[in-house]
Amino acid sequence: MRIAYFTHSLRSCWNHGNAHFLRGVLSELVARGHQVDAFEPEAPWSLTNLLADHGEQALDAFARAYPELKSRTYSRPEEGAARAADADLVIVHEWNEPALVAALGRLRARGGRFTLLFHDTHHRAVSEPEEMRAYDLEHYDGVLAFGETIAEIYRRWGWGRRAFVWHEAADLRRFKPPTMDAGREGLIWIGNWGDGERSEELVEFLLEPARDAGLPLDIYGVRYPNRARRTLAQHGARYHGWIANADAPAAFARSIATVHVPRRFYSQLLPGIPTIRVFEALACGIPLVSAPWDDSDGLFRVGQDFLMVSSGDEMTRALERLKNEPELRAALAASGLETIRKRHSCAHRVDELLGTILPALQSERTMVAA
Repeated sequence: MRIAYFTHSLRSCWNHGNAHFLRGVLSELVARGHQVDAFEPEAPWSLTNLLADHGEQALDAFARAYPELKSRTYSRPEEGAARAADADLVIVHEWNEPALVAALGRLRARGGRFTLLFHDTHHRAVSEPEEMRAYDLEHYDGVLAFGETIAEIYRRWGWGRRAFVWHEAADLRRFKPPTMDAGREGLIWIGNWGDGERSEELVEFLLEPARDAGLPLDIYGVRYPNRARRTLAQHGARYHGWIANADAPAAFARSIATVHVPRRFYSQLLPGIPTIRVFEALACGIPLVSAPWDDSDGLFRVGQDFLMVSSGDEMTRALERLKNEPELRAALAASGLETIRKRHSCAHRVDELLGTILPALQSERTMVAA
Protein backbone atom coordinates (compact mmCIF):
# COMPACT_ATOMS: atom_id res chain seq x y z
CA MET A 1 0.00 0.00 0.00
CA ARG A 2 1.18 3.52 -0.75
CA ILE A 3 0.58 5.80 2.22
CA ALA A 4 0.95 9.58 2.29
CA TYR A 5 1.02 11.44 5.58
CA PHE A 6 0.83 15.25 5.71
CA THR A 7 2.44 16.57 8.88
CA HIS A 8 3.49 19.90 10.30
CA SER A 9 7.03 18.52 10.45
CA LEU A 10 8.58 15.08 10.47
CA ARG A 11 12.12 16.33 11.04
CA SER A 12 11.55 18.61 14.02
CA CYS A 13 10.23 17.77 17.48
CA TRP A 14 10.77 21.32 18.80
CA ASN A 15 7.49 21.91 20.70
CA HIS A 16 6.00 19.30 18.37
CA GLY A 17 5.07 16.21 20.34
CA ASN A 18 2.96 14.89 17.46
CA ALA A 19 6.20 14.09 15.64
CA HIS A 20 7.01 11.40 18.23
CA PHE A 21 4.03 9.18 17.45
CA LEU A 22 4.13 9.95 13.75
CA ARG A 23 7.73 8.81 13.41
CA GLY A 24 7.01 5.56 15.20
CA VAL A 25 3.91 4.76 13.16
CA LEU A 26 5.52 5.57 9.81
CA SER A 27 8.60 3.55 10.76
CA GLU A 28 6.36 0.58 11.59
CA LEU A 29 4.55 0.90 8.27
CA VAL A 30 7.86 0.94 6.39
CA ALA A 31 9.01 -2.14 8.31
CA ARG A 32 5.87 -3.95 7.11
CA GLY A 33 6.69 -3.24 3.48
CA HIS A 34 4.43 -0.28 2.76
CA GLN A 35 5.58 2.66 0.64
CA VAL A 36 5.40 5.68 2.93
CA ASP A 37 5.73 9.32 1.93
CA ALA A 38 5.72 12.14 4.48
CA PHE A 39 4.98 15.66 3.30
CA GLU A 40 5.51 18.92 5.15
CA PRO A 41 5.58 22.62 4.23
CA GLU A 42 8.93 24.15 3.34
CA ALA A 43 9.42 26.15 6.54
CA PRO A 44 7.16 24.93 9.36
CA TRP A 45 7.54 26.96 12.54
CA SER A 46 8.77 23.98 14.57
CA LEU A 47 11.66 23.36 12.19
CA THR A 48 12.39 27.07 11.86
CA ASN A 49 12.67 27.48 15.62
CA LEU A 50 14.79 24.36 16.00
CA LEU A 51 17.28 25.48 13.38
CA ALA A 52 17.40 29.01 14.80
CA ASP A 53 18.18 27.69 18.28
CA HIS A 54 20.53 24.81 17.47
CA GLY A 55 21.53 24.83 13.79
CA GLU A 56 21.49 22.03 11.23
CA GLN A 57 23.21 19.61 13.61
CA ALA A 58 19.97 19.48 15.61
CA LEU A 59 18.57 17.25 12.86
CA ASP A 60 21.30 14.63 13.31
CA ALA A 61 19.53 12.71 16.09
CA PHE A 62 16.43 12.20 13.95
CA ALA A 63 18.52 11.14 10.95
CA ARG A 64 20.44 8.59 13.04
CA ALA A 65 17.37 7.15 14.72
CA TYR A 66 15.10 7.04 11.66
CA PRO A 67 17.24 6.48 8.55
CA GLU A 68 14.25 4.89 6.80
CA LEU A 69 12.15 8.06 7.08
CA LYS A 70 12.37 11.07 4.81
CA SER A 71 10.06 14.02 4.33
CA ARG A 72 9.29 15.85 1.11
CA THR A 73 8.43 19.52 1.16
CA TYR A 74 5.96 21.61 -0.80
CA SER A 75 5.52 25.36 -1.16
CA ARG A 76 1.81 25.67 -2.03
CA PRO A 77 -1.21 23.68 -0.79
CA GLU A 78 -2.30 22.60 -4.27
CA GLU A 79 1.23 21.43 -5.03
CA GLY A 80 1.33 19.43 -1.82
CA ALA A 81 -2.06 17.85 -2.43
CA ALA A 82 -1.09 16.81 -5.96
CA ARG A 83 1.78 14.73 -4.50
CA ALA A 84 -0.78 12.36 -2.96
CA ALA A 85 -2.78 11.66 -6.13
CA ASP A 86 -1.47 8.09 -6.52
CA ALA A 87 -1.68 7.10 -2.84
CA ASP A 88 -3.97 4.43 -1.45
CA LEU A 89 -4.25 6.07 1.97
CA VAL A 90 -3.78 9.75 2.85
CA ILE A 91 -3.71 10.98 6.46
CA VAL A 92 -3.70 14.70 7.21
CA HIS A 93 -2.71 16.01 10.62
CA GLU A 94 -4.75 18.88 12.07
CA TRP A 95 -1.68 21.11 12.49
CA ASN A 96 -1.69 21.63 8.72
CA GLU A 97 -3.00 24.80 7.13
CA PRO A 98 -6.74 24.81 6.30
CA ALA A 99 -5.86 25.46 2.66
CA LEU A 100 -3.99 22.16 2.41
CA VAL A 101 -6.78 20.28 4.19
CA ALA A 102 -9.29 21.71 1.71
CA ALA A 103 -7.05 21.03 -1.32
CA LEU A 104 -6.78 17.34 -0.42
CA GLY A 105 -10.54 17.17 -0.01
CA ARG A 106 -11.02 18.64 -3.48
CA LEU A 107 -8.59 16.11 -4.91
CA ARG A 108 -10.62 13.33 -3.30
CA ALA A 109 -13.88 14.80 -4.65
CA ARG A 110 -12.48 14.96 -8.19
CA GLY A 111 -12.12 11.21 -8.27
CA GLY A 112 -9.18 10.49 -5.98
CA ARG A 113 -9.26 6.78 -5.23
CA PHE A 114 -7.44 7.03 -1.93
CA THR A 115 -8.96 6.84 1.54
CA LEU A 116 -8.64 10.28 3.15
CA LEU A 117 -8.42 10.63 6.94
CA PHE A 118 -8.11 13.65 9.24
CA HIS A 119 -5.89 13.08 12.32
CA ASP A 120 -6.72 15.19 15.38
CA THR A 121 -4.27 15.12 18.31
CA HIS A 122 -5.04 18.44 20.01
CA HIS A 123 -7.52 20.01 22.41
CA ARG A 124 -8.84 22.63 19.97
CA ALA A 125 -12.01 20.64 19.30
CA VAL A 126 -12.86 21.54 22.91
CA SER A 127 -10.98 24.80 23.45
CA GLU A 128 -11.58 26.39 20.02
CA PRO A 129 -14.37 24.39 18.35
CA GLU A 130 -15.24 27.03 15.75
CA GLU A 131 -11.63 27.08 14.56
CA MET A 132 -11.68 23.32 14.09
CA ARG A 133 -15.08 23.33 12.38
CA ALA A 134 -13.69 25.82 9.87
CA TYR A 135 -11.59 23.02 8.35
CA ASP A 136 -13.22 21.78 5.16
CA LEU A 137 -13.61 18.05 5.78
CA GLU A 138 -16.60 17.52 3.50
CA HIS A 139 -14.87 14.98 1.29
CA TYR A 140 -12.91 13.16 4.00
CA ASP A 141 -13.68 9.53 4.71
CA GLY A 142 -13.06 9.56 8.44
CA VAL A 143 -11.42 11.10 11.50
CA LEU A 144 -8.71 9.64 13.73
CA ALA A 145 -9.02 11.15 17.22
CA PHE A 146 -6.44 10.58 19.94
CA GLY A 147 -9.04 9.97 22.64
CA GLU A 148 -12.69 9.08 23.13
CA THR A 149 -13.57 12.62 24.24
CA ILE A 150 -12.37 14.07 20.92
CA ALA A 151 -13.94 11.26 18.89
CA GLU A 152 -17.30 11.89 20.56
CA ILE A 153 -17.15 15.56 19.59
CA TYR A 154 -16.72 14.59 15.94
CA ARG A 155 -19.61 12.15 16.24
CA ARG A 156 -21.78 15.01 17.47
CA TRP A 157 -20.60 16.99 14.46
CA GLY A 158 -22.05 14.32 12.19
CA TRP A 159 -19.22 11.85 11.67
CA GLY A 160 -20.98 8.99 13.44
CA ARG A 161 -19.18 5.67 13.00
CA ARG A 162 -16.52 7.36 10.86
CA ALA A 163 -14.89 8.94 13.93
CA PHE A 164 -12.34 6.52 15.39
CA VAL A 165 -10.28 6.57 18.57
CA TRP A 166 -6.59 6.23 17.72
CA HIS A 167 -4.52 6.79 20.84
CA GLU A 168 -0.88 7.74 20.70
CA ALA A 169 1.67 5.08 21.64
CA ALA A 170 5.37 4.36 22.14
CA ASP A 171 7.86 3.49 19.43
CA LEU A 172 9.34 0.34 20.97
CA ARG A 173 12.18 0.16 18.46
CA ARG A 174 13.68 3.29 20.05
CA PHE A 175 11.98 3.59 23.44
CA LYS A 176 13.02 0.70 25.65
CA PRO A 177 14.90 0.07 28.89
CA PRO A 178 18.68 0.34 28.71
CA THR A 179 20.52 -2.92 28.07
CA MET A 180 22.76 -2.12 31.05
CA ASP A 181 21.82 0.07 34.00
CA ALA A 182 24.80 2.34 34.61
CA GLY A 183 23.36 3.84 37.77
CA ARG A 184 20.51 6.27 38.29
CA GLU A 185 19.95 9.31 40.43
CA GLY A 186 17.49 12.13 40.76
CA LEU A 187 14.32 13.00 38.90
CA ILE A 188 13.83 13.91 35.24
CA TRP A 189 11.06 15.87 33.56
CA ILE A 190 10.84 16.37 29.81
CA GLY A 191 8.25 18.89 28.71
CA ASN A 192 7.66 22.42 27.46
CA TRP A 193 6.69 25.40 29.61
CA GLY A 194 4.42 26.73 26.88
CA ASP A 195 1.98 29.56 27.50
CA GLY A 196 1.64 29.18 31.24
CA GLU A 197 -1.32 26.79 31.02
CA ARG A 198 0.23 24.56 33.70
CA SER A 199 2.79 26.81 35.39
CA GLU A 200 1.05 26.56 38.78
CA GLU A 201 0.75 22.79 38.43
CA LEU A 202 4.45 22.45 37.62
CA VAL A 203 5.33 24.23 40.84
CA GLU A 204 2.84 22.20 42.91
CA PHE A 205 3.42 18.74 41.41
CA LEU A 206 7.05 18.89 40.22
CA LEU A 207 9.28 21.67 41.52
CA GLU A 208 8.25 21.78 45.18
CA PRO A 209 7.89 17.99 45.64
CA ALA A 210 11.29 17.28 44.05
CA ARG A 211 12.91 19.85 46.33
CA ASP A 212 11.08 18.66 49.44
CA ALA A 213 11.86 15.00 48.68
CA GLY A 214 15.54 15.83 48.31
CA LEU A 215 15.71 14.64 44.71
CA PRO A 216 17.89 16.49 42.18
CA LEU A 217 15.70 17.54 39.26
CA ASP A 218 16.77 17.80 35.61
CA ILE A 219 14.38 19.53 33.21
CA TYR A 220 14.41 19.47 29.40
CA GLY A 221 12.17 21.37 27.03
CA VAL A 222 11.57 24.62 25.17
CA ARG A 223 9.56 27.83 25.46
CA TYR A 224 10.80 28.61 28.96
CA PRO A 225 10.72 32.41 29.36
CA ASN A 226 13.12 34.10 31.77
CA ARG A 227 10.56 34.17 34.56
CA ALA A 228 10.08 30.39 34.19
CA ARG A 229 13.83 29.79 34.33
CA ARG A 230 14.02 31.90 37.48
CA THR A 231 11.29 29.75 39.00
CA LEU A 232 13.24 26.60 38.15
CA ALA A 233 16.42 28.02 39.66
CA GLN A 234 14.62 29.11 42.84
CA HIS A 235 13.56 25.50 43.37
CA GLY A 236 17.00 24.07 42.63
CA ALA A 237 16.08 22.49 39.28
CA ARG A 238 18.67 22.21 36.53
CA TYR A 239 17.38 23.38 33.15
CA HIS A 240 19.04 21.87 30.06
CA GLY A 241 16.95 23.24 27.18
CA TRP A 242 15.76 21.27 24.18
CA ILE A 243 16.46 17.56 23.89
CA ALA A 244 15.96 15.60 20.68
CA ASN A 245 13.21 13.07 21.27
CA ALA A 246 15.46 10.33 19.93
CA ASP A 247 17.81 11.07 22.85
CA ALA A 248 15.09 10.88 25.52
CA PRO A 249 15.58 7.14 26.31
CA ALA A 250 19.19 7.75 27.30
CA ALA A 251 18.11 10.66 29.50
CA PHE A 252 15.42 8.55 31.18
CA ALA A 253 18.04 5.87 31.87
CA ARG A 254 20.03 8.26 34.07
CA SER A 255 17.15 9.00 36.48
CA ILE A 256 15.24 6.99 39.07
CA ALA A 257 11.80 8.40 38.18
CA THR A 258 9.82 10.91 36.15
CA VAL A 259 6.61 12.89 36.62
CA HIS A 260 3.57 13.53 34.43
CA VAL A 261 1.91 16.95 34.79
CA PRO A 262 -0.99 17.23 32.33
CA ARG A 263 -2.02 20.57 30.91
CA ARG A 264 -5.27 21.94 32.29
CA PHE A 265 -7.27 21.17 29.16
CA TYR A 266 -6.34 17.49 29.49
CA SER A 267 -6.87 17.23 33.22
CA GLN A 268 -10.15 19.18 33.28
CA LEU A 269 -11.85 18.88 29.88
CA LEU A 270 -10.25 15.96 28.04
CA PRO A 271 -10.27 12.86 30.24
CA GLY A 272 -8.60 9.74 28.95
CA ILE A 273 -5.83 11.47 27.00
CA PRO A 274 -2.30 11.41 28.49
CA THR A 275 0.67 13.02 26.83
CA ILE A 276 2.90 10.91 24.58
CA ARG A 277 5.57 11.18 27.29
CA VAL A 278 3.63 8.78 29.52
CA PHE A 279 3.77 6.05 26.88
CA GLU A 280 7.44 6.76 26.12
CA ALA A 281 8.56 6.89 29.75
CA LEU A 282 6.86 3.61 30.66
CA ALA A 283 8.34 2.01 27.53
CA CYS A 284 11.77 2.98 28.84
CA GLY A 285 11.14 1.24 32.17
CA ILE A 286 11.28 4.32 34.36
CA PRO A 287 8.88 4.68 37.32
CA LEU A 288 6.35 7.48 36.85
CA VAL A 289 4.20 9.51 39.23
CA SER A 290 1.34 11.50 37.75
CA ALA A 291 -0.58 14.57 38.80
CA PRO A 292 -4.34 13.89 38.61
CA TRP A 293 -6.13 13.01 35.39
CA ASP A 294 -9.01 10.69 34.61
CA ASP A 295 -8.01 7.55 32.71
CA SER A 296 -11.56 7.21 31.39
CA ASP A 297 -10.38 5.33 28.31
CA GLY A 298 -8.89 2.58 30.48
CA LEU A 299 -5.40 2.77 29.05
CA PHE A 300 -3.45 1.83 32.18
CA ARG A 301 -3.63 0.12 35.56
CA VAL A 302 -3.39 3.20 37.74
CA GLY A 303 -1.51 2.43 40.95
CA GLN A 304 0.23 -0.49 39.30
CA ASP A 305 1.68 0.86 36.05
CA PHE A 306 2.32 4.25 37.65
CA LEU A 307 1.34 6.14 40.78
CA MET A 308 -1.25 8.91 40.66
CA VAL A 309 -1.52 11.61 43.32
CA SER A 310 -4.06 14.34 43.96
CA SER A 311 -1.94 17.00 45.68
CA GLY A 312 1.56 18.33 45.95
CA ASP A 313 1.95 16.80 49.41
CA GLU A 314 0.99 13.39 48.04
CA MET A 315 3.50 13.86 45.23
CA THR A 316 6.24 14.59 47.75
CA ARG A 317 5.41 11.42 49.71
CA ALA A 318 5.33 9.35 46.51
CA LEU A 319 8.73 10.66 45.42
CA GLU A 320 10.16 9.95 48.85
CA ARG A 321 8.93 6.37 48.56
CA LEU A 322 10.52 5.98 45.12
CA LYS A 323 13.75 7.47 46.44
CA ASN A 324 13.91 5.03 49.33
CA GLU A 325 12.21 1.87 48.04
CA PRO A 326 14.03 0.20 45.13
CA GLU A 327 11.50 -2.65 45.20
CA LEU A 328 8.67 -0.20 44.47
CA ARG A 329 10.66 1.33 41.63
CA ALA A 330 11.28 -2.09 40.12
CA ALA A 331 7.63 -3.14 40.42
CA LEU A 332 6.29 0.03 38.79
CA ALA A 333 8.85 -0.13 35.99
CA ALA A 334 8.03 -3.75 35.21
CA SER A 335 4.27 -3.24 35.29
CA GLY A 336 4.30 -0.10 33.17
CA LEU A 337 6.55 -1.71 30.60
CA GLU A 338 4.30 -4.78 30.47
CA THR A 339 1.22 -2.67 29.69
CA ILE A 340 3.00 -0.72 26.95
CA ARG A 341 4.30 -3.87 25.30
CA LYS A 342 0.88 -5.55 25.44
CA ARG A 343 -1.31 -2.63 24.38
CA HIS A 344 0.37 0.65 23.52
CA SER A 345 3.11 0.32 20.93
CA CYS A 346 3.12 1.94 17.50
CA ALA A 347 2.80 -1.60 16.14
CA HIS A 348 -0.52 -1.93 17.98
CA ARG A 349 -1.73 1.34 16.43
CA VAL A 350 -0.78 0.18 12.95
CA ASP A 351 -2.72 -3.03 13.60
CA GLU A 352 -5.73 -0.91 14.57
CA LEU A 353 -5.40 1.30 11.50
CA LEU A 354 -4.99 -1.48 8.96
CA GLY A 355 -6.99 -4.22 10.65
CA THR A 356 -9.93 -2.36 12.18
CA ILE A 357 -10.30 1.26 11.03
CA LEU A 358 -9.79 0.87 7.28
CA PRO A 359 -12.01 -2.26 7.05
CA ALA A 360 -14.71 -0.44 9.04
CA LEU A 361 -14.61 2.47 6.60
CA GLN A 362 -14.80 0.09 3.66
CA SER A 363 -17.83 -1.60 5.24
CA GLU A 364 -19.46 1.81 5.80
CA ARG A 365 -18.90 2.79 2.16
CA THR A 366 -20.37 -0.53 1.01
CA MET A 367 -23.48 0.01 3.11
CA VAL A 368 -23.94 3.55 1.80
CA ALA A 369 -23.51 2.42 -1.81
CA ALA A 370 -26.08 -0.33 -1.32
